[in-house]
Amino acid sequence: MKNNPVVWFEIYVQDIDRAKQFYESVFQLKLEKLDGPEMEMWSFPADMERWGAGGALVKMDGVPSGGNSTLAYFGCEDCATEESRAEKAGGRIKQKKMSIGEYGFISLVFDTEGNMLGLHSMK
Repeated sequence: MKNNPVVWFEIYVQDIDRAKQFYESVFQLKLEKLDGPEMEMWSFPADMERWGAGGALVKMDGVPSGGNSTLAYFGCEDCATEESRAEKAGGRIKQKKMSIGEYGFISLVFDTEGNMLGLHSMK
């Protein structure tokens, strides 16, 4: 495999407006509406020419949020900043910022929909 294996991610939600507000507040960005059949999708800003994966919040009937077994990590300048924003935006902290040695630092938080996400930074 020549490329990184993950090329897209989706975070399933029950209340799209609440989830959209959470992610926009934590990461200080604007999500963009995508047209999708039988679902509502809001995409994270992405540059397809750069390293990393794009993704979206998705509301689809019959697909619950929370309790899934995949964890997406969002890159941050200092994950303690986004960790603090997550709590203020209605989420909760699972694991406060901790060292992972030479690979930097991580925090684990839950969004307003019960999904756990990772935050990663080198400082």
